[in-house]
Amino acid sequence: MLRLALACLLTLAATTASAQDRRISHCIAIANADPGIEFIQRASWKAPLPDEFTVRLTYIDHSMFLLQTSGGLNAITDYNGFIGAVTKVPDIVTMNNAHGTHWTAVPNTNIPHVLEGWRQEGLPADHNLDLGEMLVRNVTTDIRDRFDAITRVKDGNSIFVFEAGGLCIGHLGHLHHEPNDQQYAALGRLDVVMAAIDGGLTVDTPTMIRIVKRLKSSIVLPMHWFSRGSLEVFLAGVSDDFAIDRTKETSLEVSLRTLPSRPTVVVLEPRFLTMEN
Repeated sequence: MLRLALACLLTLAATTASAQDRRISHCIAIANADPGIEFIQRASWKAPLPDEFTVRLTYIDHSMFLLQTSGGLNAITDYNGFIGAVTKVPDIVTMNNAHGTHWTAVPNTNIPHVLEGWRQEGLPADHNLDLGEMLVRNVTTDIRDRFDAITRVKDGNSIFVFEAGGLCIGHLGHLHHEPNDQQYAALGRLDVVMAAIDGGLTVDTPTMIRIVKRLKSSIVLPMHWFSRGSLEVFLAGVSDDFAIDRTKETSLEVSLRTLPSRPTVVVLEPRFLTMEN
């Protein structure tokens, strides 16, 4: 009995120490960004980044984005196993399993960090990956049951937050409901948010519009759109509150000092990575 009590105390102490060792999220600690008046820059995913405070985001396909730092870290969101005709192996991939296009059961074994966004052994996914130049953490949300639209699967999706270059970048994943107050608080400030705007497979368009308005991100990157129709409906719905930048590019570079002065929806064109683009 004494041994059992001692083991419990040691486990609790280790868990507490582990939590205390985590890097404090500056996205939660700082309530508001102070964006400058310059605008974002666009560039190829292979080009060097200008400084340590700039992050490049490249829209690959569906809900996959490549995030790159000046030190060479590469993260891919909602990784489904294929990013294009390239040999690049990312350092980090995040995945959600609401649909097969958002994850793979056989990720490349050379990827150092594979972060699964669904429940693990009955417990919510809990990631806090500190790679120095980038911190990756998650906030779980529920998803609809595949066979019952009313029933929720607890903690079946993760909103992943990437903290790099002083920026807070959020990927909403396959979101099936609006976050509650506690989840919004756990997300903290998001300077850039990648939001699914398909209008039904995730949340409906009015709900997603409400979400991005509440998040008040400087940049919203639409994703998970399968036709220009759903994209146009979303853009029309946010046009009173957000500027619209219909770029023809697939990548953009952004830093705190180059965030737009007015919240802006930036439409990137999805394109699989190649050695040329």
